[in-house]
Amino acid sequence: MSTLVVSDLHLGARSGIDLLRREPARARLLEEAAGADEVILLGDVVELREGPMPEALATARPWFEALGSVLGDRRVVITPGNHDHRLLERWRERRSAAHGEPLGLEQLIEPADASGTAATIAGWLSPARLQIAYPGLWLADGVYAIHGHYLDRHITVPAFEPLTMRSVERVLRARGDRLDGVDGYEAVMAPVYAALHEIAQTAPAPRDHNRPTASLSARLYRVLAGDGGGPRPLHHRLLSGVAFPTVVGALNAAGLGPLRADLSGPELRRSSLRAMAQVVHRLGIDADHVIFGHTHRAGPLAGDDAAEWLGPGATRLHNSGSWVIERFLGGRAPQRSPYRAGAVIRVESGRPTPVRHLLDDRAYAASA
Repeated sequence: MSTLVVSDLHLGARSGIDLLRREPARARLLEEAAGADEVILLGDVVELREGPMPEALATARPWFEALGSVLGDRRVVITPGNHDHRLLERWRERRSAAHGEPLGLEQLIEPADASGTAATIAGWLSPARLQIAYPGLWLADGVYAIHGHYLDRHITVPAFEPLTMRSVERVLRARGDRLDGVDGYEAVMAPVYAALHEIAQTAPAPRDHNRPTASLSARLYRVLAGDGGGPRPLHHRLLSGVAFPTVVGALNAAGLGPLRADLSGPELRRSSLRAMAQVVHRLGIDADHVIFGHTHRAGPLAGDDAAEWLGPGATRLHNSGSWVIERFLGGRAPQRSPYRAGAVIRVESGRPTPVRHLLDDRAYAASA
């Protein structure tokens, strides 16, 4: 049994960062998918947070149709993440009304029961068979896969989404809510996702569709951390060296921490891995291997400290990377960045194989 795990396609991104709208990347990933017995799309498959949903889906449709044609009647599983959490809309509403049993680590949901959007995607993928899994699924004995968005609840890097979630958590705890297990993560995060989705539905179209843009968080990160491209303006250095640590200290004092003022590449990696280890611990994921995406940073890569990629009980963490161009996190040399796009993980004989970058430099440059 060969399972291909691919995460963070962000199909239909208004910013134009999704590689699969371009032929070299699309053809290479379809070629890889053709050799798999099943394909797991590990969250943030469709970008539903940058603009209206119909716009993103129209851009994404050709990819789904091509994947279905390549796979025939093989299985495709989507595990929604934070950017496509809306794929669970109908299922979440029904479950909320029914007050069912606590959520486990794997709920398998038929597309029509998940949402109208999921049912539409299932039609595009035909003859391939689509299932929705949430929050993750078992790929083999001892191998669990989840998008990884739950780590935002624990990450120590200051960012809009984690800070908003911590504010929601404080309100829920103040009224006495228990926030354990999968249901606890959903209670904290789902309101934030829903609000951001609704805002996106009325977002004005970009003035120039040919000029990629980045989120406010990404632009601020580049100002604060720099990109290794040479001397930085004085006001940028003052902001990162004086103002930013002061703000982080104030946020910690307000009870929204623990947060760190370190935005270096190594700290971004370490913070994400520490946070993912917290998720594994809190959810009681008893696995030899846990595969996640979300951070867009594949790994472990050559040169990484293997100890950083260990979770509770010696669980090995694996990140499946992304298929987007990280123009800000990737700096001036994205092809040599640890955020280089084009990674997958293949699970065979019950073990994840090493992360592989599928695009050579020529295909990568053509897609970027």
